[in-house]
Amino acid sequence: MTETSENFFKNLIQTPSPTGFEEKIQAAVREYMLPFADEIRSDVHGNLIVGKNIDASFRVMLAGHCDQIGLLVNYIDNEGFLYVLQLGGWDPQHLIGQRVIVWAENGAIFGVVGKKPIHLLTEDERKKTVKIQDLWIDIGAKNKEEAEKLVEIGSPVTVELEYRELQNDMIAAPGTDDKTGAWVVMEALRRADREKLKCAIYAVSTVQEEVGLRGAKTSAFGIDPQVGIAVDVTFATDCPTIEKKQNGDVTIGGGPVVARGPNMNTKLVNALVKTAKENEIPVQMCAEGRITGTDANMIQVNRSGVATALVSIPNRYMHSPVEIVSLKDLDAAADLLARFLENLDPNESFIPSV
Repeated sequence: MTETSENFFKNLIQTPSPTGFEEKIQAAVREYMLPFADEIRSDVHGNLIVGKNIDASFRVMLAGHCDQIGLLVNYIDNEGFLYVLQLGGWDPQHLIGQRVIVWAENGAIFGVVGKKPIHLLTEDERKKTVKIQDLWIDIGAKNKEEAEKLVEIGSPVTVELEYRELQNDMIAAPGTDDKTGAWVVMEALRRADREKLKCAIYAVSTVQEEVGLRGAKTSAFGIDPQVGIAVDVTFATDCPTIEKKQNGDVTIGGGPVVARGPNMNTKLVNALVKTAKENEIPVQMCAEGRITGTDANMIQVNRSGVATALVSIPNRYMHSPVEIVSLKDLDAAADLLARFLENLDPNESFIPSV
């Protein structure tokens, strides 16, 4: 990973992209990718589509969703406290005491998530699981009138966008699900040697994955690819309390994870594994017994069907403010896809053997 590409990743992590409000991060992706693309376009849904070698008739779509889970202002009470809805799947326990940013029309408004202090909880309250309606955001407003001058109903909210470097090339940040995927697909397009390409590459920073894989559905229909590869995160199982017998053996820093299962085209999966071996790129395997909750789900059933694969980045503490990923895994994933694209023969059939 070059310093420039690492800085691009840091920029993505620190750019807000709550589901349904991805404009800022798409602008950052567009600016970075301009020198490497034959075309960059957006669709009405907000997907950012970056094309390379676009005159080729065989099309490959790489999809990484840029949206992150967040909150949505739903109500402002008379004292000026904000109540929210979830954007994506939060465990409300993770939100207690968090610093947050309300992305209002006129700029960022800082606040914190409040909850009744433990000293004042009744015995029954202490036993209950916190729900989102039990929490509120305090922006320091004196009353409802003051809060309404700063924040609109429907304003998106994220936790504070921190980037923390840990040991062994690991980083902790909110939104690595799935800004890592958006980075990988763009970096793979950048790294792929144009002179070796026999296919068109469309790297897509998809939107609204966290609320139903919506961006992948519309962008896949527009691109109409013959091959599609989604890049997302998956559960690292090398930390306490996660059962490997149920969730597989996935080590953070051990390389990207290639999935096998009914959502995946067997020939495409085998080609990715072969590419990894030939280029000495570390990969891990996982089993997915059903359709996945990723963009691969929508790509696979686009139009008359697409040969689909899923490449994932091991992630600890998914859907929390402290998700951890390894920069080594990101780097290896981008290399894997770039080398695969360079060697892809457009005459190869991905129809399963009978």
